[in-house]
Amino acid sequence: MTKQRIHCLQHVPFEGLGYIETWIKEKQHHLTYTRFYEDRFQLPDLSQIDWLIVMGGPMGVYDDDLYPWLKVEKDFLKEAISANKVVLGICLGSQLIANVLGCKIFSNKHKEIGWFDVELTPEGKHHFLFDGAPETFKVFHWHGDTYKLPEGATHLAFSTACTSQAFSFSDQVLGLQFHLEITPDSLLGMLDAGGDELIKNTYVQTKQEILADQHTMKNNNLLLIQLLNKLEERTATKY
Repeated sequence: MTKQRIHCLQHVPFEGLGYIETWIKEKQHHLTYTRFYEDRFQLPDLSQIDWLIVMGGPMGVYDDDLYPWLKVEKDFLKEAISANKVVLGICLGSQLIANVLGCKIFSNKHKEIGWFDVELTPEGKHHFLFDGAPETFKVFHWHGDTYKLPEGATHLAFSTACTSQAFSFSDQVLGLQFHLEITPDSLLGMLDAGGDELIKNTYVQTKQEILADQHTMKNNNLLLIQLLNKLEERTATKY
């Protein structure tokens, strides 16, 4: 398998690649970063990367005044999609993808924080990325914003609290509102940074409830491996 040049856009220190980095190391792919929270960040030339992974963060898609680099990031992301790169967006990353594809991002009726089920759509059940996946599975959520699907996208998954949980675009762009990459360390980082958001509600769990369901991480990571492997296979057919 051709070694892939994977670039990660990271917005805050506590939302890194998690288990994705484990997969990258095991596959011996080449990994580089742009960390927007650092004073000096640099974006690569698109010709030097094969994949772009866009991570989450507490900021919103429209917070350009607070985070001037958001406009730079959105322009770069749009160019990456146009250049037919493999693009994976997680949580805020998926919202950024939807936005550059023409969608407005807005507050969801419910915040969704904790371990809750998502269900594959009819299209998701037959999509190559989720081939062999269970129709319903529990994942880790931490999001308050959402979007309607971009034109031309395939709706892959939904939850009771949020309709737009996963979508694909052109078979090599994948947006996930949930966190399959979650690890014990990344979970603790998110809980430490965002603990004030854990106000118990129908779709917001307490810290104790979240920590009690950590065993679900293993299945999340296994599904993540499947998705990454299938994206890798799809990439290989391009060369």
